[in-house]
Amino acid sequence: MSGTQELLVEPDRLAAELHRADPPTLLDVRWRLVGPPGRDDYAVAHLPGAVFVDLDTALCGAPGAAGRHPLPDPAALQATLRAAGVRAGHPVVVYDGGDGMAAARAWWTLRWAGHREVRLLHGGWPAWTAAGLPSSTEVPTPPPGDVRVRPGALPVLDANDAARLAAADAGTLLDVRAAPRYRGETEPIDPVAGHLPGAVNLPAPEYVTEGRFLSAEALRERFAAAGVTDGAPVGAYCGSGVTAAQAVLALHLAGRSDAALYVGSWSNWVADPSRPVATGETPRR
Repeated sequence: MSGTQELLVEPDRLAAELHRADPPTLLDVRWRLVGPPGRDDYAVAHLPGAVFVDLDTALCGAPGAAGRHPLPDPAALQATLRAAGVRAGHPVVVYDGGDGMAAARAWWTLRWAGHREVRLLHGGWPAWTAAGLPSSTEVPTPPPGDVRVRPGALPVLDANDAARLAAADAGTLLDVRAAPRYRGETEPIDPVAGHLPGAVNLPAPEYVTEGRFLSAEALRERFAAAGVTDGAPVGAYCGSGVTAAQAVLALHLAGRSDAALYVGSWSNWVADPSRPVATGETPRR
């Protein structure tokens, strides 16, 4: 597995960077699948200078047959990022409420859009506050950015791509949902339970805990144990492409910058009743 650029930043280092004359752009993307919106958390307190960006409405397209969190419209995404002050070639740091999922999807979206200079605050908002670092309630108005969205800078899978990868002898499609959902024992969100035939289950807590990732060496070992091998394609999916974006980030940390995201994930797969569904513990190959 090849090396990769810096993807994470620890709170103390970010705090020092924020004192520079031209600090990184901060995006607060706190989000919950259910419950109060992240904007409420942002209003209570946030990192000084951070701009709130909503995952559901700004970083993703409208839910539908393409999935619950499909790709955003490039023009709309560009307008959102420019309004948040994102500048071409200027570093961005994203953070969320601590589990790292929304921040990872924001990281992935910016990278997919062609903006390479983006890192994730390791541990998110809880790590920042635990370090005793300052917060703010001021809502900044950053100068408009000039970032240009160029879609396709990271690989994506559609349903056909995902099916081929899951069925391939050389290649691995990771299903990073909880094991009971993978086995088809329960499905709290989508209308059909089960998994893509041939997909391998690797629940997210096996490589990230409370928003903090295992070391690169440990990640390589964990992915290898799940069947990920050098030189063979690898992709990931979850319910709607948020948790799976975190898996793609973990794969990048492990040196697999070619890892692909099935953006529509399970919510897109089951939108077509003709697609096959597998249940049980063992992948079908």
